[in-house]
Amino acid sequence: MNDSSEAPTAPQLYLITPVGAEPSAVNPMLAEIIERFDVACIRIPGAGDAAQLGRMADTVREIAHSNDVAVVIEEHVQIAQQHGLDGVHLLKSGGKHIRAARSELGADAIVGAFCGVSRHDGMIAAEAGADYVSFGPVRTTGLGSGELADPELFAWWSEMIEVPIVAEGGLDAAMIGKLAPITDFFAIGSEIWSADSPATTLSHLWR
Repeated sequence: MNDSSEAPTAPQLYLITPVGAEPSAVNPMLAEIIERFDVACIRIPGAGDAAQLGRMADTVREIAHSNDVAVVIEEHVQIAQQHGLDGVHLLKSGGKHIRAARSELGADAIVGAFCGVSRHDGMIAAEAGADYVSFGPVRTTGLGSGELADPELFAWWSEMIEVPIVAEGGLDAAMIGKLAPITDFFAIGSEIWSADSPATTLSHLWR
């Protein structure tokens, strides 16, 4: 998930799988989305027991890696190692957590960090070696403290910091359009999974 610094690029799609879903249910939906859209990365939420997360990791890895898509899992460094994932997405953005994950997973792994709405936390994560930072929610959701990440945060970050930035939480077509010039990745998950056709719903958000 490294952006080129040589020229501006269009934002990329970062997909979050449904929380607690069975791998057998997720597989066909992922297959359709990957076939229809250019997905840069897939993130597996960390909720659930190790056995269920391991099955999800294997399912997602198989379909993602066959399409050259990276896979990360929230928090679970050991599951990432044991199931051949590309890295982790940390919900704690402190430098010690990032450095510990990097030490375990190695220099080539993806280590991302959720930084809520805090510019300071984002800078700490970047300085600690995060490959990307995630800010959100951008509209009202259950994500984080309930405070919203202002577009000004994304504008400042994209101008001042080279580490790629991810927008997540409550995304809709209008917000994606607004943030597209100042965001590297859009993390979309809960916005689509409750629909009868997640891929069709995604097509209304992501054009």
